[in-house]
Parts: sequence; structure tokens; C-alpha cells
Amino acid sequence: MKRIFERRGLIVSCQALPGEPLYWQGTMARMALAAEQGGAIGIRANGPDDIRDIKATVKLPVIGLLKRDIPGSDIYITPELVDVQAIIEAGADVVAMDMTNREDRAEKVVALIRHCHEAGVAVMADISTLEEGLLAESLGADLISTTMSGYTPYSPKQEGPDLELVRQLAGKLSKPLVAEGRIWSPAEAEEALKAGAEYIVVGGAITRPQFITQKYADRVGRWLEQSAKASD
Repeated sequence: MKRIFERRGLIVSCQALPGEPLYWQGTMARMALAAEQGGAIGIRANGPDDIRDIKATVKLPVIGLLKRDIPGSDIYITPELVDVQAIIEAGADVVAMDMTNREDRAEKVVALIRHCHEAGVAVMADISTLEEGLLAESLGADLISTTMSGYTPYSPKQEGPDLELVRQLAGKLSKPLVAEGRIWSPAEAEEALKAGAEYIVVGGAITRPQFITQKYADRVGRWLEQSAKASD
């Protein structure tokens, strides 16, 4: 599989879910354009419509996924072949899919990876533990991403990125490692690079203004509350 990104660096996740303020046709393409102008080397996007819009707007490689709930399953990131096909048809350069061990999916995952490779498209494995990352590599994934750390019941729940998982994977993987999940500052992105990541994916801290606002509002609110108590 050919190299997707020209260099190491920042990938910006441009996603908005139904009910969010920026969930509007064309908005994520404008976000992607801003990311490109700011120096991003790639874009991560959800759904065929946004993928098409973004591919028509920027020259950067696009990691595509499709979030879809299936009754009785915990797997919602590109869960089935029909989702993979939709992403490829939309023009994504990489297909991202859940490769956690929450369900016995190894045989299905191998088939999905094969389909992507036959179409000339790379695969990013979204995982949450060292064991999942190693398994994903052995199954044929082209990039391994820590996306799901903190979102499976057996992975650590924490405020910031799972840098320990990045370190563990960096020492054992031969495929490129992607640090993703709860990276809220340039300093944390730098720490992930130091830990061994080749690429950094940042989403909420750049493209979800309601979360950015909430962090400021929470910090300001805590200070005001403490100040009020101190003056009593």
C-alpha cells in the first residue's frame, strides 16, 4: 500500500453529528479548508456526503468513516461492508473502522480490509488497547489509531490522551501509529509525537466549538465559584 500522507503531522477530524450546531451540508468542507490553510496534512470525516464535499474542497487525503448504530452491537464506526463501500465510493483515501475486541469480528474485519485493499484504499484501525492494536496490524490494517481508548469499558477513562498506550504501541508496531482522542492542546499533541506517534488526529479542540466553549465556561465558572467562596 502506497504512503498516504506526504509527511508526519496533524490530521484534523471534521465531524458534526445530528443535533449539533455545525451539522449542516457544506459546513465540514469549510472546516476542512480552514484546516488545510492552517497546515493540516489530512482530514478525517464522517459520512459519504461530507467526504464528497471535503474531497471537492481540499487537496488533502481524507480518512473516511461512517458512524451507524446497529441494534444489539457496540460497533458503530464503519461496522459493515455496505458502510465501507459507501465511503470508498465517496472518494476517501483511507477507511477507518472499529477494530476493538468487543465482539468476535476478526473474520469480518479481514474481509473488510481485503475489500478496501482491492479498491486501492488504505485502512485505519480504531483501537483501544495494546492487544487490539497488535491484532489489527496482524489482520492487515495500514494505520493503527488510539481512537477508541476510553470508549471501551476495559480501556482507561481519563481527561487527556492515552499517551501510555501510544508509548506501548510505538515500541511494538511496524505500521504507522496515529494518536487520537482527547488531545486538547498543542502541548498534548507534541507529547503524543514524543511518545512515538507518526500522526496526530485532533477533532473537538478544533472543529467542535460547543466543546471548546464548554471548556472555557467550566474553567471560568470554577474560578468564579472559588472566588466567591473566598470572599465570604
